[in-house]
Amino acid sequence: MDAALDRQPGDSSAQARASADVAWRHVAFLLEASRQLAGSLNVRRTVLRSLRLAVPYLGEWVMLAIFEGRGATFYACGGDGVMSEPVTVDRVPEDSALWRIGRVGRTELLHVALERDPEDGLGSLIPDEGLRAAAATLRPADVLGVGLNARGSTAGALVAVRAAGAGYDEPDVEIAEEFARHAAMALDSARLYEERVHTSATLQASLRPPELPVVPGARIAARYRAAHAQLDIGGDFYDVHGEPGDTSVVVGDVCGKGVEAAVLTGKARQTIKTAARFDRSPASILAALNDVLYADHSDRFVTVACVRVRPGSGGAGAVATVAVAGHPPPLVLRRDGTVEEPDVSGTLSGVLPDLSYRETEVWLAPGDAMLLYTDGVYEARGRDDFFGQERLRELLPGYAGANPETLCEVVEQRVVEHLDGAEHDDIALLALRIGD
Repeated sequence: MDAALDRQPGDSSAQARASADVAWRHVAFLLEASRQLAGSLNVRRTVLRSLRLAVPYLGEWVMLAIFEGRGATFYACGGDGVMSEPVTVDRVPEDSALWRIGRVGRTELLHVALERDPEDGLGSLIPDEGLRAAAATLRPADVLGVGLNARGSTAGALVAVRAAGAGYDEPDVEIAEEFARHAAMALDSARLYEERVHTSATLQASLRPPELPVVPGARIAARYRAAHAQLDIGGDFYDVHGEPGDTSVVVGDVCGKGVEAAVLTGKARQTIKTAARFDRSPASILAALNDVLYADHSDRFVTVACVRVRPGSGGAGAVATVAVAGHPPPLVLRRDGTVEEPDVSGTLSGVLPDLSYRETEVWLAPGDAMLLYTDGVYEARGRDDFFGQERLRELLPGYAGANPETLCEVVEQRVVEHLDGAEHDDIALLALRIGD
């Protein structure tokens, strides 16, 4: 009796040290899991990383089920670290433990009796026959299913299998649940990021400056530089549309920057294009745009320069009909180097009801060019103050007769050099030269 009593303190101390070691291993595992899972914003990569972390610490075979409506996609990894091919089922059985996890997010622990077919218990958490067969090779004793819960919903389940004799005690279940929370948050963040990237890409694709059409009797080019380097859309826009012999050329600037401005840009472009199908007069197009934008009762506005280009009566040269809404008129670069600005003005679009706009006509001879631009050019602020419209006018004569691609490129380059790395507004340039 005395000897037994003498052994108790030592036994208790050994048990405490063993418990402390286990607790420390659990903490170290969760810290490493948190570190690795925080570094990925890709759903598939996060799934694979979660599986590799879970095997063999949580089980000798682990599966992640990602719910998709009534079905699910399964990703699994065995003790050899080899990932199985993803498997998708259209419907998770409603009488299964996996379905219960998806519905209420609670943990399911199944004890599979070895004297019976182990697939009987596995089937409740692993509906796919092939994956179930892979897990059954372990002759498992315990199968643990834990919900992947994030933001108040269950996005999936973690299913871990341990071979006979191992099993899951209460601390093991708690660690699996805590790991599942880390994995769920990482997967949720990755999914949200991918959805936003997809949304942004779709938006950019729909609003990206269009490919320029061929305009008979003229050559046309454009350049666009967004204020935000990570976006190729913004608040400035250009467009060219119409039919041979009657072409509309448009450059505009929407109040604001970024995605919000880009959405209004898309609306303005579409409104202009639709209005031009009924009346190609620049004054009519701008009046229609103003009516649509004003009806929205928005605090945002749009400035636009709209030019209608038609061949001259003699076949050589063209007549350009110009109207503007709060936008600087285009500059005309004659083939002899003279720079002219049409005398035309108009109220910006979207702030007042029932506006009308004035038009003016400009004759463009072969070799003459017209440059439309946004305020990102003349309001570009560098060390020597603003780039300014006068600096732009002084630049153009040296490029008289140049093709429109060169004209746009050199203006953009000079503006960027003037900025010298400083932040800038969106920049849009469009040049049209008469003659091929």
